[in-house]
Amino acid sequence: MTADSTPALVQNADVDTDGPAPAGPSGARGPRARNTKAYLRYVAAKIGGALVSLFAVLVTSFFLFRLLPNDPVKQMTGGRRMSAEQLQSLRHQFGLDQPLWKQFTSYVGDALTGDFGISYQFHTPVIDKIVEALPATLLLTGTAYVLYTALGIWLGTRTAWRNGSMSDRFNTAFALTLYSVPSFWLGLLLIIVFSVGVGPVPGLFPTGGMESGGESGLGYVVDVAHHLVLPVITLVAVGYAQTLLVMRSSLLDEMGSDYLTTARAKGLRDDAVRRRHAVPNAMLPTFTLMFVNLGHVVAGQILVETVFSWPGLGGLFYQALSVPDLPLVQALFFVFATAVILANTLADVLYPLLDPRVGR
Repeated sequence: MTADSTPALVQNADVDTDGPAPAGPSGARGPRARNTKAYLRYVAAKIGGALVSLFAVLVTSFFLFRLLPNDPVKQMTGGRRMSAEQLQSLRHQFGLDQPLWKQFTSYVGDALTGDFGISYQFHTPVIDKIVEALPATLLLTGTAYVLYTALGIWLGTRTAWRNGSMSDRFNTAFALTLYSVPSFWLGLLLIIVFSVGVGPVPGLFPTGGMESGGESGLGYVVDVAHHLVLPVITLVAVGYAQTLLVMRSSLLDEMGSDYLTTARAKGLRDDAVRRRHAVPNAMLPTFTLMFVNLGHVVAGQILVETVFSWPGLGGLFYQALSVPDLPLVQALFFVFATAVILANTLADVLYPLLDPRVGR
């Protein structure tokens, strides 16, 4: 092996054993300090990119929803006959009579301080409505996230390790089918079968909502869990399929590697080779997917929450969009996008700690 083919970690180790490198004008003290500076520059670049993306989302959220054809003032009046003076008074009250540039500068200035205005239809601060609906979304999507991530990684590992077997073909085909099914269609199908009832199958679960009302204590917990079953199954069915396919593909790429052959030659059992060597390296693409999905935990699932009448951020966004309630729609769009951007940035920051080749 030539000197040029020596792994970087070995070269760094050789330098460290020779003693500390003399501090230069930059103040660096050997490869470890240089690696730390490179990582900090990498993190700073990712954070800077995230800030630019957040500002772009802020601008987009303002102009995008003003392209909707509906007049918010007329929608709020419910079609009642009103004079031009009354309509103009409402537009002045909500600031819709101001020039577009002035509305934009006011929106950006207020949003940077956390003030997204007053909801047109609820007549309460937008941030209060978001805080009120957030726990329901976290309960639904958080529960589903934990279940489909664990199930997808476990089944993806088993199917890849038994590549070509009957279970591998069945699980892969089933996952591909579920991954291609629209989540709202699957939710409607579950409601028809398990809520309304079909043939000998009785209606076992509620058709929608988060609670029946009138319950407290343990009865309330059971009631919420009862309402949670079908929407969670809907999200898990689609989410686990995606995780399984990514995990399976990553592990198949690792299975032909030389280090696994070396591990087997040392006498390690096949289960130990998979658990201690193959799976940790195959987890890197799945790790990225986990953080992308983590952003959607806060962003919610608009279609699924709407189908099941779940009182979370997704259902609130649908209600706001039907008016359109511009302050609420803009704020929710910004919250959804921010959650995804922050989750992706966190994944980018942590990725070099798992794979040193990233960020060099």
